[in-house]
Parts: sequence; C-alpha cells; structure tokens
Amino acid sequence: MALVYYLNASLPVSKPHKAQRPSYLTGHLVYNSTVLPHAAFQPPEALPHRHADVVDTFASFKYRNTCNISSLDLHSPFAPLCTDRKSLLAAMSSGGRIGHDAPYIPRECDMRWFSTEEICEILARFEKVIILGDSMMRHVVGSLNVLIRKDLGYGAVTDWNFSPEERQDCFCNYQFNVKACSVQGIFKTGDVVKNDPDSLACPANTIDVIIEQMIRFPIPSEELDRLRALLPAQKPTRPYAFVFGHGLWNDLDLQATLDWLDTLLDVTVNQAPWLGSLSQPVVSHARSRGISAAATRGERSKQASGFWPRLFLTPNAAGKEKPDEWLVSQGNKALMIFEESVREEVKRKGVEHLGTWNMSIQSNKFDGVHLDLRGNLVKAMMVLNWLNMLEVENF
Repeated sequence: MALVYYLNASLPVSKPHKAQRPSYLTGHLVYNSTVLPHAAFQPPEALPHRHADVVDTFASFKYRNTCNISSLDLHSPFAPLCTDRKSLLAAMSSGGRIGHDAPYIPRECDMRWFSTEEICEILARFEKVIILGDSMMRHVVGSLNVLIRKDLGYGAVTDWNFSPEERQDCFCNYQFNVKACSVQGIFKTGDVVKNDPDSLACPANTIDVIIEQMIRFPIPSEELDRLRALLPAQKPTRPYAFVFGHGLWNDLDLQATLDWLDTLLDVTVNQAPWLGSLSQPVVSHARSRGISAAATRGERSKQASGFWPRLFLTPNAAGKEKPDEWLVSQGNKALMIFEESVREEVKRKGVEHLGTWNMSIQSNKFDGVHLDLRGNLVKAMMVLNWLNMLEVENF
C-alpha cells in the first residue's frame, strides 16, 4: 500500500543573519511511501533529513567503542515524523520502550535524532538558550555538550582541568554521577570556548547555551540577579529560548513550582521588554479582584506578546534506588500526578510542557533520581526537537 505524506519544504532564506528553520519544516513536500501491512511501526521516510535517524551518529565520537553507546541504542526511528510542536511534545511525552533501557519510541509520530552538524545549526538559530532549574536540567546541558563536542567519554564535564582521579571517576556514564562529578559539570558553552575551543564541533561564536541553577522557591535574590544579567534590554538579532525544570527540591509542591515559574517569567519579561509588552491595566484589575501576587505575576507574563519560546520539563521517573523516605512524596505516583498537573497549569501561562516520566521509567538511574548518560542524551535530544520546531522566522 502506498500513502502520500505531506512534509514541509521551502526556498532558502536570502538573509543569512536571520534565524530560520530548515526547509522541510517551513513549506510542503509531497512524496510516496510504501506502507508495510500489519507492521507495528512503519520505516522512516526515505528523505535526506531522516538519514541521521537511521545511522549511528556517534560513530565518529571520542570513546564511542569504550563507552559502547550507539545512537541507535537510544532511539528507534519510524514514520511518520511529527509535523508540528503540539503533536511532537505529546508524542515525546507519552512514548515508551519495549524493554528496560531499550531504544525510546515516541507515541503516534516520531522525533528526529539529529547529527552534531544539525544540532549546531539548531542552536545557532538562537542568540542564547537559557536553561533554569536543578541538577536534572544541568544534565541536559551536559548532554548537549556531549553532542556538540562529539565526546561520549568526557563531553559533559570540564575534562580540561581534570586530575587523574577525576578522569577515572567521571568517565562515560559516570559523568552524571551527582556524588562524584557534580561540580565538574559544564554549565555553559562559553566555558568550553574559553578552555577547550578545539573540542567544539560548532563554528566559532555561533552558539550559547547556559544553565542557571535555581533549585527551590523562594528564589534567592542573587540567583535572580544572575538571570537578569543574561538578558539584554534591547532586542537581539536572534531570539532567546528558555527551558525550565523544577519540582523535587520543593518536594513536588505544585504551588511552589508555579510560584517559582511565575517569578522567573516576571523577572525575564521585565528585564527584557522586547519579549513583549505588559498590560498594566490587567495587573491592576487582577489585584483589585484579590488575586495573589504569584497569580498576578502569571497573568502579567501571559500578556507578553513577543516571540518568547518557553518549555517546562517535569522530573523523570524514580528508580528502585530511590530512598524509602521519599517514596510517598517523590515516588512514581507523586511524579505522575505532578507531571499531569504542571502540564495543565503552565499551559495557562503560555509555557509549553515536555513530560519525561514515560521516557525514563524503564531507564537506568544512578541513585533512583538521576538518569545515566543514555537517558540524559534522549532528554537533551527531545529538547533539541522542540527548539527545531520553533518558528524563529517570526522573531
């Protein structure tokens, strides 16, 4: 049986300095695909942009054989590919694995597994990608550095200043061991540019990814000042993207997480007014109706009308090593309820949501909390898929 798929394609943009998505996302491309009857999953579309999905993109990475990880071990490609952000986020949030630590498979439509060259191009569409949150979010940044440094052994850590003991303790999977290697993690690509520029596969001065660790609410003033320092008052040439992650440090207290997010949204839009205008009458009316300060911040943030991409990642599933004293407040039942609640609440604030519980329930965790290198690489690739879908041409 043959089906006709409609994907996106367009002509090249004439202004190279303006951020843009690839051609397969911005127009329409018609092609025929043979469907295998009675197959649970159809083979990926035979199109150039899906080539990286069906090969081991880690083949040329440092320590590929020693760490023994192939990209094909992490994601199993199929057709059709998701064609919009809403379906993509739903697919990535609700997929699964056929066995423990098996390749991840989104539900109903597929995500991309990008090559390093594609990842560099995606990140270069943004002036800065700011990630705010806890150690789980720090591991997302670490995994992005593994991908752009093409280094499975030490790509997530500051190996340029390692002692012999650190080189042994923070290698391959153990880069994400929070007990032995947390302070050695890379917090921003600027540190790589400064200390080991030759390790970056991306062209010089084209990408900027940074994490500010903000783990609990209330947020200390010095942490908010660091966020303000990242935000220019004038509109930059390329857009900013924001990725948030929070929950465990406030014991999955939904209101604390929403107040944490509202504070960050409020600080961001006030420091960078080019993200969109704020409607002060709406704020005044909200206060006159007796709405709380935190709720007012959320209402103000929703009024921002500029191009302001925001994604919230909820915590991954708990593992069997999770300490017993946390099994009620932070166990898998609590995590599932938290993920569902956050998804609905952040939507009201104009923030998109990516769930990671399904992706991680059948994957390895060091301490019952933190994913290993394999799981974090999948999480980072999910974030890259979201970034890839953003309509940067509207900035």
